[in-house]
Amino acid sequence: MNLWKKVFFCAATAGLAVCMTACGGKEKEKAEPGVANTDTSQTEFDIMGGISALSKGYEKNEVLNKLQEDAGIKINWNVMSDSLGEQVNVRIAGGELPDAFMGVGFNNYDLTNYGSDGTFIDLTPYLTEEYMPNLSKILEENPDIKSAITMSDGCIYGLPAGEKMGTAGIGAENDYSIYTIPQFSMINKAWLDELGMEVPTTLDELHEALVAFKENDMSAKYYGNDAGSTIPMSTGFDQWCWGQNIFYAGFGFTNWPNDVINDLVLNPDGKVEFVCASDNYRKALTYFHDWYAEGLMDMEMFSQSDTQLISKCSQGYVGVSTWWYIEELMGEYADDYVFLPILDGPDGTHNVTVRTGGATNSGNLSITSECDSPANLLKFFDQWYAPENVMQLQYGPIGTYFTEQDKDGVWQSITDDEAKEKFGKSAGELKGEYEVYGPKLILSDYYSTTFKMEDRAIERLTDLNDFWMPYVDNAITYPVDCVYTEEELDIIDQYKTDFENTVSEQEGLWLKEGGPTDDEWESYVAKLKETCGMEELLGVYQAAYDRYTEAEKTE
Repeated sequence: MNLWKKVFFCAATAGLAVCMTACGGKEKEKAEPGVANTDTSQTEFDIMGGISALSKGYEKNEVLNKLQEDAGIKINWNVMSDSLGEQVNVRIAGGELPDAFMGVGFNNYDLTNYGSDGTFIDLTPYLTEEYMPNLSKILEENPDIKSAITMSDGCIYGLPAGEKMGTAGIGAENDYSIYTIPQFSMINKAWLDELGMEVPTTLDELHEALVAFKENDMSAKYYGNDAGSTIPMSTGFDQWCWGQNIFYAGFGFTNWPNDVINDLVLNPDGKVEFVCASDNYRKALTYFHDWYAEGLMDMEMFSQSDTQLISKCSQGYVGVSTWWYIEELMGEYADDYVFLPILDGPDGTHNVTVRTGGATNSGNLSITSECDSPANLLKFFDQWYAPENVMQLQYGPIGTYFTEQDKDGVWQSITDDEAKEKFGKSAGELKGEYEVYGPKLILSDYYSTTFKMEDRAIERLTDLNDFWMPYVDNAITYPVDCVYTEEELDIIDQYKTDFENTVSEQEGLWLKEGGPTDDEWESYVAKLKETCGMEELLGVYQAAYDRYTEAEKTE
């Protein structure tokens, strides 16, 4: 149980609240469970929540004021950029509830507990065309979003928020998240050309290229750097976009750092497993230890920072590396590099374990038991799910942040130069003044139909779609939006950190020192099961995924 709940947990009572008190608050007649409250007498609401430190205040936000006017309500804002969590705790513990909390960031554990004790109301009855036509349409077309915000008790205690930046935003047929393949590998083609070698297509061919880079000291030979300065391959170790994990694809997996738990994969049959206990994982570590022992992999890969990696690459020392963009990593030498494709392993095959996209969460707008007329308040928030409205709530109003539309009606944002000339600040600072925290949901197609995506994201998604996804045979991935029960969260809290640390430490040790022997491997797998809770964790993630898919089927 997290600290908030340990300190401020109000004992849950059986069933959904009908006439509940909010941790000491006054008793109020409420609608039956699963039935919308039809009271529309309340038109003025108190909302407590977060705000950007750069904001001029929500009272002065022209977009918010227009949405209130259109909904026929008035909101009294109690927002802050500092000490928000502390103040929210105090209000909930004392039973002094606003009508809603916005932009607080409650996690699923909080939502479930505050819902079961009656602090938050179930919003399910209002997610209909009658009350929230914009949001209900989105949920109908995207059942995964509804699954992500539905708690283990079947209720919804918060409206969805998230940014689905994917390849649909650049007009692609399939929508792959920008996070699908976090590491793009790259190689110095100028060095290959100098050596008369082709771009590798297998791990063995890459090994030959790295040996040639080292033996010919290509950094010194081609760029005139100091003798012996060549680093054939440099990455971080198990790092987000600059790790070595992309090269494991030749052994059937890519164990990226992720938002669920490292090394967990979802198989096409819907069963989860940990690749760190598989035979292919053992083979990969044995294979790449030889590279490390030969000096082909950077000796500092386990300790260096991303800044140190960029420094080495931008000075022309490194032949092969990983990053999001070639230009950002290689600097003035970027034109000499090309993407290194997904490489086949010793058995002639590969498999890329793709990642899920950015999470959908429901912790940014919850209505409390204090609210007499939820339908009126939700009419206001339903407007947030119209594309042009969420665009302005995220960045700034039309006429200020968005300056004109192109021939397809897509809004173009202000440039830095324009913002500095007109407002005396950068476009980012201007965004900070106008951004509103809360339940904003940006879908991938908004970038092609409503407002232009930033240039670097377009570049990244184009590379992902055109170069990398053709190497992916199966795009199935464990959804980051799975919802866990209180018992399951306790199991995750108990085991996750130890499990991840044990795997990472042993992986690094075997890469550096060699192994594992049969005895070492058996001892390692036994420790994962007996001490690190591998079976218990698998049970949790399997159960959560099964509920997730079942919820999708019922939509």
